Amino acid sequence: MMVPVALLLLGVLTAVVGPRLLARADWTDREPVVALWVWQCVVAAVLLCCALSMTLSAAAAWLAVRGHVFATAPSGVVDAYALGTTGPWAAVTAAALACAGLWSGAMLVREVARARARRNRQQAELLRRSPLLPGEEPADGRLVVLEGDRPDAWWLPGAAPQLIVTTAALRRLKGRQLDAVLAHEQGHAQARHDWLLHCSAALAGGFPQIPVFAAFRDEMHRLVELAADDVASRRHGRLTTALALVELNEDRGVFDPGPTPQAHVPQRVDRLLTAPDRLPARHRLRLTATAALVPVVPVLVALVPSLRALA
Repeated sequence: MMVPVALLLLGVLTAVVGPRLLARADWTDREPVVALWVWQCVVAAVLLCCALSMTLSAAAAWLAVRGHVFATAPSGVVDAYALGTTGPWAAVTAAALACAGLWSGAMLVREVARARARRNRQQAELLRRSPLLPGEEPADGRLVVLEGDRPDAWWLPGAAPQLIVTTAALRRLKGRQLDAVLAHEQGHAQARHDWLLHCSAALAGGFPQIPVFAAFRDEMHRLVELAADDVASRRHGRLTTALALVELNEDRGVFDPGPTPQAHVPQRVDRLLTAPDRLPARHRLRLTATAALVPVVPVLVALVPSLRALA
């Protein structure tokens, strides 16, 4: 039974080739939403390869699992997979992949719990610094203004996402720049970028030795910012959005020479000012459809013996 092995090899090939092709692509910064989708499809294909390999290995190792997996399949299909010819490696492979799946789930739960605890702390700090007046009810999606000497604005995710802006930022932001900042953060909230960041951080934290997951996490952090920048620039203009970024970050040293933790900010400003042309709609559709087919390949590989038996 070579299908589980083929699936594992396909998963390794996807994990190696996918990030390299995306790193060489010249369109990802022009179409960050499409790039986000392609990355998700690549990682989904890797995870699907592991899940299908685990299922078939478990079916080969244990009759009880085989009975559930092939409950409605004709006998010829079961024979095509040669499930009875496997050695002890099937049980080992199934157990190892099952443990990896449980570990991934545990890492995701941990990441979500940490994010919730962090959000609760931020909300408690927000109420301390900006308490509600007697009889005042919290408003959904409201803009909260905090006293502060440092220009800053950030998004507080949750059931009712909030944009927090300091008074120093209000003094700095001119014209429609505040609207651009608000649109940027609304873009994060509407696209639920927090879940993309949670999932990518869980995979990278749970499997730090696997480069594709680390690259997935890093690209999610970069691409969600570009996607939100595009939301703001489409509503309020690229120049306004770029100026808002500069006003909020110029006192943090991000534009000084040398590496900084916020090195992506100058790159985002340059991208907004150079105004790269979007890909034609037909090209975007082709990339989206091609990426959607990537997770289908492991399913087809898993079905090859059954399709041959039924042909």
